[in-house]
Amino acid sequence: MPWLEAIGWAGSALLVFSLLQARVLRFRTLNTVGCAVLIFFNAMLGVWPMVAMNIVLAAINVVFIVRLLRDRHDEAAFEVLQVGVDDDYLQHVLRVHADDIARFQPDFTWTDATPGRDLAFIVVRGDETVGVVAVRRDGDIARVRLDYVTPRYRDFTPGEFVWRRSGLLNGLGFRHVMTPSGMVGAYYDRVGFTRNGREFVLDL
Repeated sequence: MPWLEAIGWAGSALLVFSLLQARVLRFRTLNTVGCAVLIFFNAMLGVWPMVAMNIVLAAINVVFIVRLLRDRHDEAAFEVLQVGVDDDYLQHVLRVHADDIARFQPDFTWTDATPGRDLAFIVVRGDETVGVVAVRRDGDIARVRLDYVTPRYRDFTPGEFVWRRSGLLNGLGFRHVMTPSGMVGAYYDRVGFTRNGREFVLDL
């Protein structure tokens, strides 16, 4: 049956494609769909060991997806660490991810960062760096200079823990957050910001 063979190839291709994903949530989702397709394909052929294997793999993926979605907005899942503007590890992260950062914030530069005026935060999960947030002080306004998430966690919004949940900005005297106008793929309307022209504003 050519249509059944096509389904088998499609499921296999989807599994391979899922392994190419850097985003952990996208990988798990695509892998689950590929397993479901192969469960149907192998059941139609009566290859029950392959059916059982794909059921187990799909179940494992579902467990991880549920856990990832549960942790998405969990304060305990992420920690925000304030670092100096010339911190060695911050410079390392910015250097390693420079090309990727330029894709989303092409105007970003850190060479003019000034202690006291500019502040930087690294968002971590366990011992893994999830992202970097940098702001510039303008009175009681924190003007976002950088809000970067590493590819693995791009399905998440770890900047949310800087804006609202960590309490860092309030403690530093900020009352408002304003984003730059040239950010690509901005997510701020999903975490409480309101649009102000091409920018987003959050009252803390």
